[in-house]
Order: sequence, then structure tokens, then C-alpha cells
Amino acid sequence: MSGNMFQTIRLEIKNKVAWIVFARPEVHNAFNAAMIGELAEAFERVKNDKAVRVVVLTGEGKSFCAGADINWMREIVDYSYEQNLSESLLLAESLHALYSLPKPTVAMVNGTAIGGGNGFLSACDIAVAAEDAVFGLSEVKIGLVPAAISPFVMRKIGESKAREYFLTGKRIPAVKAADIGLVNQVVPREKLEETVQELIGLLLTSGPEALASCKELIFEVSRLSLEEVKEFTARMIANLRISEEGQEGMASFLEKRKPKWSE
Repeated sequence: MSGNMFQTIRLEIKNKVAWIVFARPEVHNAFNAAMIGELAEAFERVKNDKAVRVVVLTGEGKSFCAGADINWMREIVDYSYEQNLSESLLLAESLHALYSLPKPTVAMVNGTAIGGGNGFLSACDIAVAAEDAVFGLSEVKIGLVPAAISPFVMRKIGESKAREYFLTGKRIPAVKAADIGLVNQVVPREKLEETVQELIGLLLTSGPEALASCKELIFEVSRLSLEEVKEFTARMIANLRISEEGQEGMASFLEKRKPKWSE
């Protein structure tokens, strides 16, 4: 599948991996309403495509995503409350669609990520960044706040670091971003794609249904009470053990062979 149907992003599916690329390098891949809509459509397509096992999000050119497009911001200055609410909800829904994809998602952070760009990388399961990438949550500098992205960024860095970086808006070097948990790994730029490909290889050796259930497990366990979580986790593992994929996985382990999904 090609991304030619989109204007602001590219969607390329090859070897069981969907590559979703911010494709506005002339504005450092800043997003506008059109891009938000196209991203939502791309997330829905890869969610329903059984051929896709892993999703990678990255940027074209030197930047990952510079947040909101300044030309779009010039337009929304004159928007009513209702118009602002509508477009803000579109961004929130797009981020949630990425966060809740039942497939592993990897952010390949090839460069600068400012404002909303951090929301997209935080909504991914794993983020790998080039060592020269720079991050910033600087919305307060223009009288705004990182509202729509906050649920995802705070899950990565916690409340203490959110207070520090949301309030000061100071830049975050890649090494510091890894230190606070915003990204999982920092590598030299020339090793970025190689590192992501190695990660993809690891993900493809795991059961697709198990990966989807694992994402559900992480989400539910973090919000359920200790009393509620007992039955939830017991039911999940019991269902997986009797599932076709679980049976194949256990059989391949006992028979010392590769499971069918990794062939």
C-alpha cells in the first residue's frame, strides 16, 4: 500500500510493517487539521489490516514533528470556542487511536520533537531517538498548555517531570529525554533505522494476539483495583492458553521449533 492517497503523510506497508511518515519537511513536519485527519485515517487502516503486525511512526527530513503548524495557528486565533473544541477533540482522538492500537507501535524519532510532536511519540509503545534529537514542551511560552498530549506524555515521564518541563518549557536533549522516560533509547543518527529494524524483528517473533492482549493488560492493570485485577488477569491467561495462537505457541516451545507466526 502506498501513501500517495494522502497529502500530509505517507503510509507504506512492507514486510508486515506499516510505516507512517509525517511528510511536511518544509515546515519541520508540523501538523495542521489536514494532517490530524489523515493520521486518524491511517491509524484506522493499519488497525484493520491483518497484514500489519508492527507500526512505525517517523518524520521525513531532519525533524520528527515540530508541533502545531504556525499557519494553522494563525487561522485558529480567530476560531470560536466551538471551533477550537472541535479541532482539539480531533487531535485528542487521533492520539488515543494511536495509543490504543492493538499492535505494537514504535516512534523512530529522527529529529526535533516540539509540543504536540511529543504527544505522538508518547502515544507509541516504544520510542527510539537519534542522539541529536531535541525535545520541547514549550506551550506555556505562547500562553497555552500541552493539554491534548498530557495524558500520554505524563504516562511516560510522571507528574514530577511533567511539572518541571510543562511549567518551564525548557528544551530537553535526547540523553535527558531517555533519562526521564520520554524515549526508551538514544542511538547515533546513523544507527537509528538499524536499531528500529532490530526492534521490529523482535516484535515479529511474538504472537500477534499475545501482543494485543499484552497492551490491553498494561492498560487495564494500571487502572483496576487489586481486587478487580485478580479475575481480569486470570481470565486473560486462561483464554490465551486455550486460543489457537496460545496452543501453537506452547506446542512450538515444547517441540523446540519456531511458531507459525514467525515463519
